[in-house]
Amino acid sequence: MNNMAYWDKRNQTIFNSIGHWQGGVDVTIEGYSLMNELMGHISYMQLHILNATGKLVERNVADWIEICFMGLSYPDSRIWCNQISAYAGDTHASVVAAAAASILAADSRGYGGSHARKISMAFQQKAFEQYLSGLSLENIVAKARFKNAKPIIVGFARPIDREDERLKPFSTIQQTLNITEGKYLAFAKQLSDYLLEHYNLSINCGGYASAFLLDQGFSPDEGYKINSFSVISGAIACYRNQVSQPANSFLPMKCSDIEYTGQIKRDIPQD
Repeated sequence: MNNMAYWDKRNQTIFNSIGHWQGGVDVTIEGYSLMNELMGHISYMQLHILNATGKLVERNVADWIEICFMGLSYPDSRIWCNQISAYAGDTHASVVAAAAASILAADSRGYGGSHARKISMAFQQKAFEQYLSGLSLENIVAKARFKNAKPIIVGFARPIDREDERLKPFSTIQQTLNITEGKYLAFAKQLSDYLLEHYNLSINCGGYASAFLLDQGFSPDEGYKINSFSVISGAIACYRNQVSQPANSFLPMKCSDIEYTGQIKRDIPQD
């Protein structure tokens, strides 16, 4: 096909294969009627997952993912992404600006609720394939990047407390929702046991959630899309807490707090 024909066809025309708003009538989302089939019949999380991935999952799966979102929205301004939203409240920026900046701050390779999810899912997916092909856990871990004699595997560490308080409710609620443990989660627990024994590392909530999403048939890219705004609730809470405080009251600093390491005081040359 002539390359220009593709662009000419789209000149002044918007193509959309995922949904269609019919003014005053209805909205179609992936072939479903929003007004007649979705509203009042599915949850907002189911709708979000449908929009993010094109898949309409069962309510219990969406409910578990919603629980995971709750575990990523702590209203604590010490958390790195929430510091951004608190600063936004301190400067009286808008709540939307605060939330958007916080989401961007959480879009991290090493931690957070979005990009880290994609990386963790991709690692577990590849590691499980290697394990099925006969590679040992020792050899799988040996292929990871190491720092301070420990492997850096996203989803299997925590910067402060090794015990992740979210793991128990994640597991309990999964059972309550009648969602069976899949092959990826079973493998993730095996990997966690190995890492705990040899490196004093273990699975965290991100590693658990990554395995869960893989078990539900989501790709790493889909997991990234689903989790794109998972920290927003905690960010808004921290904005709300700070916006009513006096200006410049969030983490104020004195000049004496700054350690100067430049050149010592010296005379200015005179003409």
